Amino acid sequence: MRLQCISCRAEYEPDPWLFRCPRCGGLLEVMYEDIDPAPTQGHGVWRFRNALPPVGRMISLGEGNTPLIKLEVPRRRDVYLKFEGANPTGSFKDRGMAVAVSIALDAGAKAVLAASTGNTSSSAAAYAARAGLRSIIVLPRGRVAKGKLFQAMLHGASIVEVEGSFDEALRAVIEYIEGEKGLVYPVNSFNQWRLEGQKTLAYEAAAELGDAPDYVIVPVGNAGNISAIWKGFKELYQAGVTSKLPVMIGVQARGASPLATMTERGLREPAWFDKPETVATAIRIGRPINWQRALEAVRESGGTFISVSDDEILEAQKTLARKEGIGVEPASAAPYAGLLRLDAKIPKDSTILLVATGHALKDPGIRVETEIQLAVTITDAIKFIKKIAISV
Repeated sequence: MRLQCISCRAEYEPDPWLFRCPRCGGLLEVMYEDIDPAPTQGHGVWRFRNALPPVGRMISLGEGNTPLIKLEVPRRRDVYLKFEGANPTGSFKDRGMAVAVSIALDAGAKAVLAASTGNTSSSAAAYAARAGLRSIIVLPRGRVAKGKLFQAMLHGASIVEVEGSFDEALRAVIEYIEGEKGLVYPVNSFNQWRLEGQKTLAYEAAAELGDAPDYVIVPVGNAGNISAIWKGFKELYQAGVTSKLPVMIGVQARGASPLATMTERGLREPAWFDKPETVATAIRIGRPINWQRALEAVRESGGTFISVSDDEILEAQKTLARKEGIGVEPASAAPYAGLLRLDAKIPKDSTILLVATGHALKDPGIRVETEIQLAVTITDAIKFIKKIAISV
């Protein structure tokens, strides 16, 4: 096992406290001489322990093993949704946090530290509690969904709020870590060890489908997950487990779409959003730290980045809930919206995997229109039931 810079390709010995290349400042990736992606006995992502960094104590809450649900999409035969909302804290972050917090223990840390739009905060706090560590969470003030904030508080996180966006919160974490090491361990997605846990989604999906899908559509915020999933599929292909590699498509909300805007305009670097705005709070990030990782994943796979509007996201969320029975938070509905937008460009016989990253209850502040009848008496209630039943 070694660390390799994603920019200059310099290599280093594994170090839990090394997150950037000393030579060029690029982010690092975990590389293996030989791995065995076959699942073993055990719980959570650690079923794939032979393809993950070795640790002394494997922290787990039973993450992973999330449902793979076939959807009834018009004019499509093989569309599947990987419902990451079924993870212990309700989001895909649990996969990575199991590994990152285990590494933190091995590194001798006494606390974990993370900036968050919400899901990272609840996951980091829960896994830190499981490991007997403190958690320190830095949040953009007033911009985190109540369901996620409640989880972090419930699990005992110490919370620091900053004025501004997630990007300011992450800057505070990075500047602290650059000056202090050994006590507080960062678990944001610039931590390459965390992404190792997230790649296990690819392992599970390939095993369930019998091969890699043709397309994987992922919501993109800080851009770590799409690159982690791509890494997982590459490892499976290189090990001879799958016969093909998928095309990776990253979907961003239009009000926070630096990578999609870059793609649409033919730019060389992301078009940063200093004030990102979208109803999809989980991907409301204007300066994704993993943009190079994500760009490499998309380009290597022959994919693309696209953006969808908030209206498209909310309509997709409602469709998944009312037509499929799957409740996801807005960011998780972005891949479905992206599929509808790209429908004509994807061959009809393709197997498509949508990654739904978080549960609907993560963001209960979204306004949902529905008919509510107020019944003053039991007689009134029966009258309304009959009226509704007749219309069915």
